[in-house]
Amino acid sequence: MARSSRRARYLDIHPVDPQPRLVDQAVAVLRDGGLIAYPTDSCYALGCSLGATEGLERIRRIRQVDKNHHFTLVCADFAQLGQFVIVSNPTFRLVKNATPGPYTFILPATKEVPRRMAHPKKHTVGVRIPDHRVAHALVEALGEPIVSSTLLLPGQEDPPSEGWVVQDLLGEQVDVIIDSGEVGIEPTTVVDLSTGELEIAREGAGDITRF
Repeated sequence: MARSSRRARYLDIHPVDPQPRLVDQAVAVLRDGGLIAYPTDSCYALGCSLGATEGLERIRRIRQVDKNHHFTLVCADFAQLGQFVIVSNPTFRLVKNATPGPYTFILPATKEVPRRMAHPKKHTVGVRIPDHRVAHALVEALGEPIVSSTLLLPGQEDPPSEGWVVQDLLGEQVDVIIDSGEVGIEPTTVVDLSTGELEIAREGAGDITRF
């Protein structure tokens, strides 16, 4: 999909009752290899489809992260999540009890995960199921996880919390911006379970006392 410097399409999607027509517009852009900025239950995220090689590179450029950056697969449900990561029995219970919610779990990737988006040395990937109706509607309509990364820009302490701010910052660097009202500014809590031991890699919006 050829990119130009035109402004992103701005979609105002209801946070509780997402309009299917608008969700489908965003999903069409994802299927075409495009890049979206969308709200979650923690903060704004950048997202593209699994096969969007250019989308991954655009996220890396915007975030200014290297090849070791952990991307997250935002999933619709536990069945979908289980296709992309290896979940042991003890891990299953832990993850199941904390989803949906503002947690990202680092787990060993299955062969379903493209090599370019798994950690190059550890072969791990982040997965999560958000507790946000718009994010869930997008993933459900797409039929596969959205490859995502927190919309945290270099030199900024917090992600933007409103769509118009995202538009000011990234209006010519993404293809779609979804506005569903104000969201949080705290990224997910990242729980690394890849070694079989639980490690809190980042404390964020999710309460860590439950672990």
